[in-house]
Amino acid sequence: MDITFLLNGETVVLNGVAPTTTLLDWLREERGLTGTKEGCNEGDCGACTVMVTDESGPRALNACILFLPQLHGRAVRTVEGVSGPDGTLHPVQQAMVEHHGSQCGFCTPGFIMSMATAHARGATDHDDQLAGNLCRCTGYAPIIRAARSAEGTPVPEWMADEVPGSTPPAPTASGPWMPASTDELATIYAAHPEAVLVAGATDVGLWVTKALRELDEVIFLGRCDDLKAVEVTEASIRFGAMVDMNTVRATLAPLFPSYGEMIRRYGSTQVRNAATIGGNIANGSPIGDNPPALIALGATLHLRKGEIRRDLPIEDYFLDYGKQDRAPGEFVEAVTIPRQTDRLKCYKLSKRFDQDISAVCGCFNVTIEDGTVRAARIAFGGMAGVPKRAAAVEAALVGQPWTEATVAAAQAAFDHDFTPMSDMRASAGYRLASAKAMLARYLAEDMGEGASVLEVRA
Repeated sequence: MDITFLLNGETVVLNGVAPTTTLLDWLREERGLTGTKEGCNEGDCGACTVMVTDESGPRALNACILFLPQLHGRAVRTVEGVSGPDGTLHPVQQAMVEHHGSQCGFCTPGFIMSMATAHARGATDHDDQLAGNLCRCTGYAPIIRAARSAEGTPVPEWMADEVPGSTPPAPTASGPWMPASTDELATIYAAHPEAVLVAGATDVGLWVTKALRELDEVIFLGRCDDLKAVEVTEASIRFGAMVDMNTVRATLAPLFPSYGEMIRRYGSTQVRNAATIGGNIANGSPIGDNPPALIALGATLHLRKGEIRRDLPIEDYFLDYGKQDRAPGEFVEAVTIPRQTDRLKCYKLSKRFDQDISAVCGCFNVTIEDGTVRAARIAFGGMAGVPKRAAAVEAALVGQPWTEATVAAAQAAFDHDFTPMSDMRASAGYRLASAKAMLARYLAEDMGEGASVLEVRA
């Protein structure tokens, strides 16, 4: 497999490299570009942030969980390539100097890359743009001041990378493949059903960096542009499996604001730039935040194996812990959400507010007509071995008046729906109590009462 990309403006051609070599390791060990740091090695701390540019523009990504084949046909900038050829500082570098935004310096290259990428995109929501970069000594105030001071300054001409746009290599029999279309993917995967599909690698990357797994056969999906389509009609919103979560958020936030806010919280900009909606569903995590929202919205999952396609309600996809209704060689092709009046609320409970795994994620979509509950779709993550609907709770609500008494009675039904486990994130009792409280919160918010901790004022 030949891999071609730009690195700080220069063409790189690689062949014979292990397909699961991370960009971070290659930069540091093979190129001597040690400005990109290894902190957590799992995409949490942002010390390894680089800028990756493709046809959609520049994106900040975590190099520690980014495999080299994912860079094919793209352009990469590291902190060594941010200043000009003559040493002129990038505006965000100069601002960091002027506002004393660096102390020990370990995290600084990652901050610079996140800031430079945001600067190139004209993004000024600095708290969000930098939420995936951790600083343990300087403090964030001077860094945010630096980001603000660089707003509106011109993007340096040396930062303009032309995407190589090279033709993807043809499939080989050596183990790694890089299909250029969904049809090509279907053919390869049907013939090699044991292969690992790599979309954004925010999950698979940790198999390699943390679990130290050897992946014998890998199929990289980044060149399947037909899996990146978003189709919005009067009846539905259809996302191809390779649509990244920032695009999902931008599409859904105007329609379902609570869903959009939940997506903002569950991953940093770097993670959302890489993570895909299909990968989030396909891995079947019982603590994934996306499936409960999709279940509550009545989404349909589209699966494909070879030339055979089938659809199923997304809640039916999750069978048991680590087991999904997906045959060998079958993959998630898309997910469709029906258009509807926004009644959705998503409540994410975690120890950290941003970018933490949920102890409980509850999503509520209750239809009220003339003061009576006419329909209810309620789903949870973190309460069972799979993302799961609260069928007994729904049944206790439907047909009843939308009142505190009804909600109080329905709360008892949670004990029939779920038998959660205790672990390091929460005890079983805490999870059940929290789920019941979320239903009460949904009613309170629906009645116009303030229930968000973010709205508390001293």
